[in-house]
Amino acid sequence: MIASRPMVVVTLGLLMTLPACGEKSPPPDAGSHAPRTVKTIKVGAGETADEQRYSGEIRARVETQLGFRVSGKLVERLVDAGARVKAGQPLARLDPADAQLTAEQAEASRTLAAAELKRTQELRARNFISQAALDVKETTAKAAEAQAQLAKNQAAYTTLVADAAGSIAAVLAEPGQVVSAGQGVFRLAREDEREVAIAIPESRLAGLKIGDPATVELWSGSTGKTYHGRLRELSPVADASTRTFAARVRIENPDDAIALGMTASVRFAKTGTGAIIVPFAAILQQGDQASVWVIESDSAVRQRPVVVERYGDAGAVLKSGLQPGETIVAAGAFKLTAGEKVRSAEETRP
Repeated sequence: MIASRPMVVVTLGLLMTLPACGEKSPPPDAGSHAPRTVKTIKVGAGETADEQRYSGEIRARVETQLGFRVSGKLVERLVDAGARVKAGQPLARLDPADAQLTAEQAEASRTLAAAELKRTQELRARNFISQAALDVKETTAKAAEAQAQLAKNQAAYTTLVADAAGSIAAVLAEPGQVVSAGQGVFRLAREDEREVAIAIPESRLAGLKIGDPATVELWSGSTGKTYHGRLRELSPVADASTRTFAARVRIENPDDAIALGMTASVRFAKTGTGAIIVPFAAILQQGDQASVWVIESDSAVRQRPVVVERYGDAGAVLKSGLQPGETIVAAGAFKLTAGEKVRSAEETRP
């Protein structure tokens, strides 16, 4: 009995000290925490503008398929794909043997017809033949002259020349191949205007018209340089397979950095719609109600219900709930609580 009493005293002493330990560790004060750093955006400006973005390819406004005006065997190709050529520069040649023989035959016929016409004129001057016989010889001589000139032109057509300055976009035939008249041998992209070929979906067609301004940006550019553009052409008929409408955007200030075949982005800013686009991560969905965190003047967040009109490629298009110029939390909406103080990530950058 005497040995067990100290053990009871010690146990009671430990129990008495527990409240004292609890009093030394008060619950943390939420107000003492530093404001949470969040990514913010100001709606109605910059990345939140209601705009449409499309991907396309740099093309020349005029692309011509060049071919021989006569048929024959291709014996020489003088340029490769990508070469820059001048107007009148030879590009390829056909075997000229047959064309030269035809030209020589036509020239011989012209010479004979001219000689016969001269003799007939002398005979007519002496009244040995009628005027009708002279008319026949004159007509024959004119036909022979035309045939000789045609054969001469045909012989010249065995050399294919560029009809304008530009770049060879594609080679469509090789030496040794027999080509027919008009068959494409090269595709020439003329050195004039540069455009971006894009495809516009049916849902976006109503908001565009010829002449609308656009911004063009190259994917390969590391400097982020943009170019002013304008919608020049919009097809009235949809493509049967993709159900999109082909369009061309003219680049108004091109430079040497723009090369044929490059990939580019085209943006059309929609004005006068009043729509506001916010990132998907900014939307807090609770049942059927969508909301965003609006940052008040005291840096505290307040939950604001919004009405989403549709979801597009650039984000959620709001029908109502926000006004241009208000600042909202762009990401991490599910991590915040009402009244919590935040600060913009842009303010913490050096």
